[in-house]
Amino acid sequence: MSDEELGFLSAVEAAKRIRDKDLSPVELTEAVLRRSEAVQAALNPFITISADVARAEATAAERAVMAGDDLGPLHGVPFTVKDLINTSGVRTTFGSHAMEDNVPETDSIGIARLRAAGAILVGKTTTPEFGHKPMTEAPLFGRTLNPWDPSRTSGGSSGGAGVAAASGLGPLHVGTDGGGSTRIPAAACGVVGMKQTLGRVPHDMTSDVFGLMSFIGPITRTVADCGLMLDVMSGPHPSDFHSLGREVPDLTAASLGGGDLAGVRIGWRKFLGNDCMDTETEALFDDALKALGESGAGLAEHTASFSPTLQHWAPLTFSLWNARFAALKEQLGERMSETLRYWMEEGEATTGVDVQLATGARTTLYREVESWFEDIDLLVTPTLACPAIPAGHDPRQPIEINGQITDVPRAAWYPYTHPFNLTGHPAITVPSGFTSGGLPVALQIVGPYLADDKVLHAAACFERVRPWADRRPSAV
Repeated sequence: MSDEELGFLSAVEAAKRIRDKDLSPVELTEAVLRRSEAVQAALNPFITISADVARAEATAAERAVMAGDDLGPLHGVPFTVKDLINTSGVRTTFGSHAMEDNVPETDSIGIARLRAAGAILVGKTTTPEFGHKPMTEAPLFGRTLNPWDPSRTSGGSSGGAGVAAASGLGPLHVGTDGGGSTRIPAAACGVVGMKQTLGRVPHDMTSDVFGLMSFIGPITRTVADCGLMLDVMSGPHPSDFHSLGREVPDLTAASLGGGDLAGVRIGWRKFLGNDCMDTETEALFDDALKALGESGAGLAEHTASFSPTLQHWAPLTFSLWNARFAALKEQLGERMSETLRYWMEEGEATTGVDVQLATGARTTLYREVESWFEDIDLLVTPTLACPAIPAGHDPRQPIEINGQITDVPRAAWYPYTHPFNLTGHPAITVPSGFTSGGLPVALQIVGPYLADDKVLHAAACFERVRPWADRRPSAV
Protein backbone atom coordinates (compact mmCIF):
# COMPACT_ATOMS: atom_id res chain seq x y z
CA MET A 1 0.00 0.00 0.00
CA SER A 2 1.10 3.57 -0.66
CA ASP A 3 1.78 6.05 2.12
CA GLU A 4 -1.46 7.81 1.26
CA GLU A 5 -3.49 4.59 1.44
CA LEU A 6 -1.91 3.74 4.79
CA GLY A 7 -2.33 7.26 6.15
CA PHE A 8 -6.06 7.27 5.36
CA LEU A 9 -6.66 3.73 6.64
CA SER A 10 -9.31 3.64 9.38
CA ALA A 11 -8.40 2.50 12.87
CA VAL A 12 -10.92 -0.34 12.66
CA GLU A 13 -9.32 -1.66 9.46
CA ALA A 14 -5.73 -1.02 10.55
CA ALA A 15 -6.19 -2.83 13.86
CA LYS A 16 -7.76 -5.82 12.11
CA ARG A 17 -4.98 -6.06 9.53
CA ILE A 18 -2.34 -5.84 12.25
CA ARG A 19 -4.02 -8.59 14.27
CA ASP A 20 -4.23 -10.71 11.10
CA LYS A 21 -0.53 -10.04 10.39
CA ASP A 22 -1.46 -8.45 7.05
CA LEU A 23 0.02 -5.09 8.10
CA SER A 24 3.12 -4.25 10.07
CA PRO A 25 2.87 -1.61 12.83
CA VAL A 26 6.31 -0.40 11.74
CA GLU A 27 5.20 -0.04 8.11
CA LEU A 28 2.08 1.86 9.12
CA THR A 29 3.91 4.14 11.56
CA GLU A 30 6.66 4.97 9.07
CA ALA A 31 4.08 5.87 6.42
CA VAL A 32 2.27 8.18 8.85
CA LEU A 33 5.54 9.81 9.91
CA ARG A 34 6.53 10.49 6.28
CA ARG A 35 3.13 12.00 5.56
CA SER A 36 3.30 14.03 8.77
CA GLU A 37 6.59 15.63 7.77
CA ALA A 38 5.22 16.53 4.34
CA VAL A 39 1.93 17.95 5.61
CA GLN A 40 3.74 19.81 8.39
CA ALA A 41 5.66 21.79 5.79
CA ALA A 42 2.42 22.78 4.05
CA LEU A 43 -0.18 23.22 6.81
CA ASN A 44 1.65 23.20 10.19
CA PRO A 45 -0.55 20.79 12.20
CA PHE A 46 2.18 19.72 14.68
CA ILE A 47 4.11 21.34 17.49
CA THR A 48 6.11 18.13 17.98
CA ILE A 49 6.45 15.06 15.76
CA SER A 50 7.60 12.36 18.18
CA ALA A 51 9.30 10.18 15.58
CA ASP A 52 11.73 8.43 17.94
CA VAL A 53 8.99 7.55 20.42
CA ALA A 54 6.70 6.35 17.63
CA ARG A 55 9.36 4.14 16.07
CA ALA A 56 10.23 2.57 19.41
CA GLU A 57 6.56 1.89 20.19
CA ALA A 58 5.94 0.51 16.68
CA THR A 59 8.90 -1.85 16.96
CA ALA A 60 7.64 -3.13 20.32
CA ALA A 61 4.14 -3.49 18.86
CA GLU A 62 5.47 -5.57 15.98
CA ARG A 63 7.38 -7.86 18.33
CA ALA A 64 4.18 -8.44 20.31
CA VAL A 65 2.27 -9.36 17.14
CA MET A 66 4.94 -11.82 16.02
CA ALA A 67 5.15 -13.34 19.51
CA GLY A 68 1.43 -14.01 19.55
CA ASP A 69 0.81 -11.82 22.59
CA ASP A 70 -2.66 -10.64 23.57
CA LEU A 71 -3.28 -7.44 21.62
CA GLY A 72 -5.31 -4.41 22.63
CA PRO A 73 -8.12 -3.08 20.42
CA LEU A 74 -5.85 -0.35 18.99
CA HIS A 75 -2.62 -2.34 18.80
CA GLY A 76 -0.18 -0.70 16.40
CA VAL A 77 -2.57 2.10 15.37
CA PRO A 78 -1.03 5.63 15.21
CA PHE A 79 -2.60 8.53 17.07
CA THR A 80 -1.87 12.19 17.83
CA VAL A 81 -2.61 14.31 20.89
CA LYS A 82 -3.44 17.99 21.12
CA ASP A 83 -0.63 19.79 22.91
CA LEU A 84 -2.87 20.78 25.83
CA ILE A 85 -2.81 17.19 27.12
CA ASN A 86 0.02 15.53 29.05
CA THR A 87 2.03 12.82 27.30
CA SER A 88 4.72 10.98 29.20
CA GLY A 89 8.17 11.61 27.77
CA VAL A 90 6.92 13.89 24.97
CA ARG A 91 6.89 17.62 25.51
CA THR A 92 3.57 19.32 26.19
CA THR A 93 3.73 23.05 25.52
CA PHE A 94 0.10 24.24 25.75
CA GLY A 95 1.07 26.39 22.75
CA SER A 96 2.91 28.76 25.10
CA HIS A 97 6.49 29.98 25.33
CA ALA A 98 6.14 29.51 29.09
CA MET A 99 5.85 25.73 28.62
CA GLU A 100 7.93 25.11 25.50
CA ASP A 101 10.39 22.80 27.32
CA ASN A 102 7.82 21.05 29.54
CA VAL A 103 8.06 17.23 29.41
CA PRO A 104 5.46 15.47 31.60
CA GLU A 105 6.36 12.35 33.53
CA THR A 106 2.92 10.77 33.14
CA ASP A 107 0.16 10.53 30.56
CA SER A 108 -3.24 12.08 31.07
CA ILE A 109 -5.79 9.35 31.81
CA GLY A 110 -7.33 9.13 28.34
CA ILE A 111 -3.89 9.04 26.74
CA ALA A 112 -2.70 6.31 29.10
CA ARG A 113 -5.75 4.25 28.12
CA LEU A 114 -5.09 4.68 24.40
CA ARG A 115 -1.46 3.63 24.84
CA ALA A 116 -2.49 0.68 27.00
CA ALA A 117 -4.82 -0.37 24.16
CA GLY A 118 -1.77 -0.46 21.88
CA ALA A 119 -2.03 2.88 20.09
CA ILE A 120 1.24 4.55 19.00
CA LEU A 121 1.87 8.24 19.67
CA VAL A 122 3.23 9.99 16.57
CA GLY A 123 3.00 13.62 17.63
CA LYS A 124 1.50 16.59 19.47
CA THR A 125 -0.85 18.75 17.44
CA THR A 126 -1.19 22.51 17.45
CA THR A 127 -3.39 24.63 19.68
CA PRO A 128 -3.74 28.36 20.26
CA GLU A 129 -2.06 29.31 23.51
CA PHE A 130 -3.88 27.42 26.30
CA GLY A 131 -6.66 26.69 23.78
CA HIS A 132 -8.13 30.17 24.07
CA LYS A 133 -9.61 30.86 20.61
CA PRO A 134 -11.32 29.25 17.59
CA MET A 135 -8.39 29.75 15.19
CA THR A 136 -5.24 27.70 15.65
CA GLU A 137 -2.22 29.98 15.86
CA ALA A 138 0.20 30.96 18.62
CA PRO A 139 3.49 32.86 19.07
CA LEU A 140 5.23 29.53 19.77
CA PHE A 141 4.56 27.86 16.39
CA GLY A 142 2.70 30.15 13.98
CA ARG A 143 -0.57 29.35 12.18
CA THR A 144 -2.23 26.07 11.18
CA LEU A 145 -4.03 26.14 7.81
CA ASN A 146 -7.10 24.39 6.42
CA PRO A 147 -6.31 21.40 4.14
CA TRP A 148 -9.27 22.16 1.85
CA ASP A 149 -8.21 25.79 1.33
CA PRO A 150 -5.04 27.10 3.03
CA SER A 151 -6.40 30.64 2.95
CA ARG A 152 -8.99 29.50 5.49
CA THR A 153 -8.66 28.70 9.17
CA SER A 154 -8.40 25.12 10.39
CA GLY A 155 -10.72 26.14 13.21
CA GLY A 156 -9.74 25.78 16.82
CA SER A 157 -8.70 25.23 19.30
CA SER A 158 -7.97 21.62 18.23
CA GLY A 159 -7.02 22.81 14.76
CA GLY A 160 -3.93 20.66 14.42
CA ALA A 161 -5.94 17.55 15.24
CA GLY A 162 -8.60 18.46 12.69
CA VAL A 163 -5.98 18.98 9.99
CA ALA A 164 -4.19 15.74 10.89
CA ALA A 165 -7.44 13.76 10.65
CA ALA A 166 -8.44 15.31 7.34
CA SER A 167 -4.95 14.93 5.86
CA GLY A 168 -4.56 11.21 6.50
CA LEU A 169 -1.96 11.43 9.25
CA GLY A 170 -3.27 8.31 10.90
CA PRO A 171 -6.86 7.64 12.00
CA LEU A 172 -7.04 8.77 15.65
CA HIS A 173 -6.56 12.26 17.07
CA VAL A 174 -7.22 13.55 20.59
CA GLY A 175 -8.65 17.04 20.95
CA THR A 176 -10.18 19.12 23.72
CA ASP A 177 -13.47 21.01 23.72
CA GLY A 178 -14.18 23.89 26.10
CA GLY A 179 -16.61 25.80 23.88
CA GLY A 180 -16.56 23.82 20.66
CA SER A 181 -12.83 23.27 20.29
CA THR A 182 -13.21 19.70 19.00
CA ARG A 183 -16.35 20.24 16.93
CA ILE A 184 -15.30 23.53 15.31
CA PRO A 185 -12.09 22.25 13.65
CA ALA A 186 -13.70 18.89 12.85
CA ALA A 187 -16.46 20.76 11.02
CA ALA A 188 -14.08 23.19 9.32
CA CYS A 189 -11.82 20.33 8.17
CA GLY A 190 -14.50 17.85 7.11
CA VAL A 191 -14.09 15.13 9.74
CA VAL A 192 -15.82 13.72 12.84
CA GLY A 193 -15.44 15.29 16.28
CA MET A 194 -17.28 14.40 19.48
CA LYS A 195 -17.82 16.10 22.81
CA GLN A 196 -19.09 13.27 24.97
CA THR A 197 -21.26 13.53 28.08
CA LEU A 198 -19.54 15.28 30.96
CA GLY A 199 -17.47 12.67 32.83
CA ARG A 200 -17.58 9.99 30.14
CA VAL A 201 -13.81 10.48 29.69
CA PRO A 202 -12.21 11.49 33.01
CA HIS A 203 -10.56 14.92 32.92
CA ASP A 204 -7.43 15.13 35.07
CA MET A 205 -6.00 18.23 33.37
CA THR A 206 -8.45 20.77 34.79
CA SER A 207 -7.95 23.04 37.79
CA ASP A 208 -11.72 23.01 38.50
CA VAL A 209 -13.41 19.65 38.11
CA PHE A 210 -16.55 20.91 39.88
CA GLY A 211 -17.23 23.66 37.33
CA LEU A 212 -15.87 21.65 34.41
CA MET A 213 -16.89 22.72 30.90
CA SER A 214 -13.92 21.23 29.02
CA PHE A 215 -13.72 17.75 27.50
CA ILE A 216 -10.96 15.49 26.16
CA GLY A 217 -12.18 13.44 23.22
CA PRO A 218 -11.85 12.04 19.70
CA ILE A 219 -11.39 13.54 16.26
CA THR A 220 -11.48 10.93 13.49
CA ARG A 221 -12.55 10.50 9.86
CA THR A 222 -15.26 7.89 10.52
CA VAL A 223 -17.93 7.42 13.15
CA ALA A 224 -16.78 3.83 13.80
CA ASP A 225 -13.29 5.06 14.67
CA CYS A 226 -14.80 7.74 16.91
CA GLY A 227 -16.82 5.19 18.84
CA LEU A 228 -13.93 2.76 19.19
CA MET A 229 -11.60 5.50 20.39
CA LEU A 230 -14.14 6.89 22.85
CA ASP A 231 -14.83 3.40 24.18
CA VAL A 232 -11.13 2.97 25.00
CA MET A 233 -10.87 6.37 26.68
CA SER A 234 -14.07 6.09 28.74
CA GLY A 235 -14.63 4.80 32.25
CA PRO A 236 -14.38 5.91 35.88
CA HIS A 237 -11.32 7.41 37.52
CA PRO A 238 -11.07 8.96 41.01
CA SER A 239 -9.56 12.21 39.66
CA ASP A 240 -12.93 13.19 38.15
CA PHE A 241 -16.03 12.60 40.25
CA HIS A 242 -18.23 13.14 37.16
CA SER A 243 -16.89 9.81 35.86
CA LEU A 244 -17.76 7.74 38.91
CA GLY A 245 -20.68 5.37 39.36
CA ARG A 246 -21.63 5.09 35.71
CA GLU A 247 -21.96 2.19 33.34
CA VAL A 248 -20.25 2.68 30.01
CA PRO A 249 -22.50 1.68 27.09
CA ASP A 250 -21.03 -0.26 24.17
CA LEU A 251 -19.90 2.74 22.17
CA THR A 252 -18.01 0.62 19.66
CA ALA A 253 -21.14 -1.31 18.72
CA ALA A 254 -23.29 1.83 18.63
CA SER A 255 -20.89 3.54 16.23
CA LEU A 256 -21.27 0.73 13.67
CA GLY A 257 -24.78 2.01 12.93
CA GLY A 258 -26.61 -1.31 12.88
CA GLY A 259 -30.24 -1.08 11.84
CA ASP A 260 -31.67 2.33 11.10
CA LEU A 261 -33.34 5.30 12.79
CA ALA A 262 -36.89 4.00 12.62
CA GLY A 263 -38.84 5.33 15.58
CA VAL A 264 -36.21 7.92 16.50
CA ARG A 265 -37.73 11.38 16.98
CA ILE A 266 -35.35 14.07 15.76
CA GLY A 267 -35.96 17.74 16.41
CA TRP A 268 -34.09 20.15 14.15
CA ARG A 269 -33.11 23.77 14.58
CA LYS A 270 -31.38 26.01 12.04
CA PHE A 271 -30.60 28.61 14.67
CA LEU A 272 -29.56 28.45 18.32
CA GLY A 273 -29.45 31.98 19.62
CA ASN A 274 -28.27 33.33 16.23
CA ASP A 275 -30.25 34.53 13.23
CA CYS A 276 -27.96 34.24 10.18
CA MET A 277 -26.68 31.21 8.22
CA ASP A 278 -24.72 30.87 5.00
CA THR A 279 -27.00 30.00 2.06
CA GLU A 280 -25.08 26.89 0.97
CA THR A 281 -24.74 25.72 4.57
CA GLU A 282 -28.50 25.99 4.95
CA ALA A 283 -29.14 24.05 1.74
CA LEU A 284 -26.78 21.28 2.84
CA PHE A 285 -28.45 21.20 6.25
CA ASP A 286 -31.83 20.74 4.55
CA ASP A 287 -30.37 17.88 2.51
CA ALA A 288 -28.94 16.31 5.67
CA LEU A 289 -32.39 16.32 7.22
CA LYS A 290 -33.67 14.41 4.18
CA ALA A 291 -30.87 11.86 4.70
CA LEU A 292 -31.90 11.34 8.32
CA GLY A 293 -35.45 10.81 7.10
CA GLU A 294 -34.17 8.27 4.56
CA SER A 295 -32.69 6.36 7.49
CA GLY A 296 -36.11 6.18 9.13
CA ALA A 297 -36.11 9.06 11.60
CA GLY A 298 -39.16 11.13 12.32
CA LEU A 299 -38.35 14.82 11.84
CA ALA A 300 -39.95 17.94 13.29
CA GLU A 301 -38.80 21.50 13.72
CA HIS A 302 -37.84 22.21 17.32
CA THR A 303 -39.30 25.56 18.29
CA ALA A 304 -38.71 25.88 22.04
CA SER A 305 -37.49 29.34 22.93
CA PHE A 306 -33.75 29.73 23.34
CA SER A 307 -31.52 32.63 24.35
CA PRO A 308 -27.85 33.06 23.36
CA THR A 309 -25.50 31.44 25.88
CA LEU A 310 -22.27 33.35 25.23
CA GLN A 311 -23.28 35.76 27.99
CA HIS A 312 -22.96 32.87 30.48
CA TRP A 313 -20.00 31.04 28.94
CA ALA A 314 -17.79 34.14 28.72
CA PRO A 315 -17.63 35.24 32.38
CA LEU A 316 -17.01 31.66 33.54
CA THR A 317 -14.28 31.11 30.96
CA PHE A 318 -12.50 34.47 30.94
CA SER A 319 -12.36 34.69 34.73
CA LEU A 320 -10.88 31.18 34.85
CA TRP A 321 -8.20 32.13 32.31
CA ASN A 322 -7.29 35.19 34.32
CA ALA A 323 -7.04 33.17 37.53
CA ARG A 324 -4.88 30.48 35.91
CA PHE A 325 -2.57 32.55 33.72
CA ALA A 326 -2.19 35.96 35.40
CA ALA A 327 1.33 35.14 36.63
CA LEU A 328 2.35 33.91 33.17
CA LYS A 329 0.96 37.08 31.65
CA GLU A 330 3.32 39.10 33.83
CA GLN A 331 6.19 36.76 33.00
CA LEU A 332 5.69 36.62 29.23
CA GLY A 333 4.38 40.08 28.44
CA GLU A 334 4.09 40.44 24.66
CA ARG A 335 5.35 36.89 24.18
CA MET A 336 1.85 35.79 25.27
CA SER A 337 -0.89 35.89 22.61
CA GLU A 338 -2.43 39.33 22.46
CA THR A 339 -5.94 37.87 22.20
CA LEU A 340 -5.44 35.78 25.33
CA ARG A 341 -4.25 38.85 27.23
CA TYR A 342 -7.29 40.74 25.95
CA TRP A 343 -9.81 38.17 27.21
CA MET A 344 -7.93 37.77 30.48
CA GLU A 345 -8.50 41.48 31.05
CA GLU A 346 -12.22 40.86 30.57
CA GLY A 347 -11.88 38.06 33.11
CA GLU A 348 -10.15 40.36 35.56
CA ALA A 349 -13.13 42.72 35.36
CA THR A 350 -15.58 39.86 36.05
CA THR A 351 -16.97 39.96 39.58
CA GLY A 352 -17.84 37.11 41.90
CA VAL A 353 -21.49 38.04 41.44
CA ASP A 354 -21.05 37.71 37.66
CA VAL A 355 -19.64 34.22 38.10
CA GLN A 356 -22.41 33.15 40.47
CA LEU A 357 -25.10 34.45 38.11
CA ALA A 358 -23.49 32.61 35.19
CA THR A 359 -23.27 29.42 37.27
CA GLY A 360 -26.96 29.67 38.08
CA ALA A 361 -27.79 30.30 34.43
CA ARG A 362 -25.78 27.21 33.52
CA THR A 363 -27.93 25.08 35.81
CA THR A 364 -31.12 26.55 34.35
CA LEU A 365 -29.81 25.88 30.84
CA TYR A 366 -29.02 22.25 31.65
CA ARG A 367 -32.54 21.67 32.94
CA GLU A 368 -34.02 23.42 29.92
CA VAL A 369 -32.06 21.35 27.40
CA GLU A 370 -32.60 18.06 29.20
CA SER A 371 -36.35 18.76 29.21
CA TRP A 372 -36.32 18.94 25.41
CA PHE A 373 -35.65 15.21 25.30
CA GLU A 374 -39.03 14.44 26.80
CA ASP A 375 -40.51 15.20 23.36
CA ILE A 376 -37.60 14.30 21.06
CA ASP A 377 -34.86 11.68 21.15
CA LEU A 378 -32.14 13.74 19.46
CA LEU A 379 -31.55 17.32 18.39
CA VAL A 380 -29.77 18.26 15.16
CA THR A 381 -28.33 21.64 14.22
CA PRO A 382 -25.64 22.94 11.91
CA THR A 383 -22.23 22.85 13.59
CA LEU A 384 -21.09 26.15 12.08
CA ALA A 385 -23.18 28.90 10.51
CA CYS A 386 -20.81 29.07 7.53
CA PRO A 387 -17.73 27.19 6.28
CA ALA A 388 -14.22 27.94 7.54
CA ILE A 389 -13.57 31.67 7.78
CA PRO A 390 -10.35 33.38 6.57
CA ALA A 391 -7.23 32.24 8.38
CA GLY A 392 -6.16 35.74 9.38
CA HIS A 393 -9.48 36.81 10.87
CA ASP A 394 -9.27 38.49 14.28
CA PRO A 395 -11.71 36.48 16.45
CA ARG A 396 -12.68 39.64 18.33
CA GLN A 397 -14.11 41.12 15.12
CA PRO A 398 -17.45 40.38 13.42
CA ILE A 399 -17.58 37.91 10.54
CA GLU A 400 -19.37 38.18 7.23
CA ILE A 401 -22.15 35.75 6.28
CA ASN A 402 -24.09 36.08 3.00
CA GLY A 403 -22.47 39.46 2.41
CA GLN A 404 -23.66 40.81 5.76
CA ILE A 405 -21.51 41.77 8.73
CA THR A 406 -22.91 39.79 11.65
CA ASP A 407 -21.22 39.30 15.02
CA VAL A 408 -17.98 37.89 16.46
CA PRO A 409 -17.30 34.18 15.72
CA ARG A 410 -18.38 32.94 19.16
CA ALA A 411 -21.82 34.49 18.63
CA ALA A 412 -22.29 34.16 14.87
CA TRP A 413 -20.08 31.31 13.61
CA TYR A 414 -20.47 28.65 16.31
CA PRO A 415 -23.35 29.54 18.64
CA TYR A 416 -24.33 25.87 18.25
CA THR A 417 -21.41 24.43 20.22
CA HIS A 418 -20.82 26.21 23.53
CA PRO A 419 -24.37 25.68 24.91
CA PHE A 420 -23.54 21.98 25.29
CA ASN A 421 -20.25 22.68 27.04
CA LEU A 422 -22.31 24.51 29.62
CA THR A 423 -24.86 21.68 29.94
CA GLY A 424 -22.57 18.65 29.49
CA HIS A 425 -24.78 16.92 26.90
CA PRO A 426 -23.15 14.66 24.28
CA ALA A 427 -22.74 16.27 20.85
CA ILE A 428 -21.05 15.00 17.68
CA THR A 429 -20.25 16.80 14.45
CA VAL A 430 -20.16 14.93 11.15
CA PRO A 431 -19.60 16.18 7.59
CA SER A 432 -22.85 16.97 5.77
CA GLY A 433 -21.48 18.00 2.38
CA PHE A 434 -19.29 20.47 0.54
CA THR A 435 -19.94 23.93 -0.83
CA SER A 436 -19.49 24.84 -4.49
CA GLY A 437 -16.06 26.15 -3.47
CA GLY A 438 -15.07 22.76 -2.04
CA LEU A 439 -15.30 23.65 1.67
CA PRO A 440 -16.81 21.16 4.11
CA VAL A 441 -20.03 21.83 6.00
CA ALA A 442 -21.17 19.90 9.06
CA LEU A 443 -24.15 18.64 11.02
CA GLN A 444 -24.28 18.47 14.84
CA ILE A 445 -26.24 15.74 16.62
CA VAL A 446 -27.01 16.26 20.32
CA GLY A 447 -28.47 13.71 22.70
CA PRO A 448 -29.82 13.45 26.24
CA TYR A 449 -27.40 13.25 29.12
CA LEU A 450 -25.46 9.94 29.03
CA ALA A 451 -26.89 8.99 25.61
CA ASP A 452 -23.51 8.95 23.84
CA ASP A 453 -24.40 5.61 22.25
CA LYS A 454 -27.58 7.02 20.71
CA VAL A 455 -25.68 10.00 19.33
CA LEU A 456 -23.03 7.75 17.79
CA HIS A 457 -25.63 5.41 16.32
CA ALA A 458 -27.48 8.27 14.64
CA ALA A 459 -24.21 9.66 13.28
CA ALA A 460 -23.28 6.25 11.87
CA CYS A 461 -26.69 5.88 10.20
CA PHE A 462 -26.26 9.32 8.65
CA GLU A 463 -22.75 8.39 7.49
CA ARG A 464 -24.12 5.31 5.74
CA VAL A 465 -26.55 7.34 3.60
CA ARG A 466 -24.24 10.35 3.09
CA PRO A 467 -20.67 8.92 3.18
CA TRP A 468 -17.69 11.27 3.23
CA ALA A 469 -14.54 9.39 4.26
CA ASP A 470 -13.27 8.72 0.72
CA ARG A 471 -13.01 12.42 -0.11
CA ARG A 472 -9.46 13.85 0.11
CA PRO A 473 -8.51 17.50 0.70
CA SER A 474 -6.88 19.39 -2.12
CA ALA A 475 -3.90 20.77 -0.19
CA VAL A 476 -2.33 17.39 0.74
